[in-house]
Amino acid sequence: MHLTNGHRQFEVNQANQVYVGDITYIYTQEGWLYLAVVIDLYSRQIVGWSMAECMKTKLVNDALIMAIWQRKPAKGLLWHTDRGSQYASDNHRKLLKQHGIQQSMSRKGNCWDNAVSESFFHTLKTECVNHENYATHEAAKKSIFDYIEVFYNRQRLHSNNGYLSPVEFEKQFKAA
Repeated sequence: MHLTNGHRQFEVNQANQVYVGDITYIYTQEGWLYLAVVIDLYSRQIVGWSMAECMKTKLVNDALIMAIWQRKPAKGLLWHTDRGSQYASDNHRKLLKQHGIQQSMSRKGNCWDNAVSESFFHTLKTECVNHENYATHEAAKKSIFDYIEVFYNRQRLHSNNGYLSPVEFEKQFKAA
């Protein structure tokens, strides 16, 4: 499956086949904090994430390395992102090659190709970030960690999963 061919196929039939990634920014009184996420398209689970005070390639590489370390996907994983410089960098492409990951990038100027990650960021900001006034980067990091790891992945019901949390959705279909 190739996500940039105009078909926008956002459905996959098992975990660790297609990951999508993107970056967003969070305002704190100390300045911007950047969040990169890796989402398994199968369950919409956040399988990797990273936060930093600058938006360099290390931010997206750290998020992807977390996903690879935790999930150990087979070679051939499809990695879909926008055309941001971090994802197009030589350092990022080297990481993909090392792990046998196939890169897929959105068409130029087409935000719909990355709709799943944009939807997650909207949900994160609506349910968590917009209700806070973070004094520090550390306060924001703690809040976002709790949102992703405690609430979103394990408790938040997701319509795409038949109203199961991402973790429960994967457990249900792993046992079947």
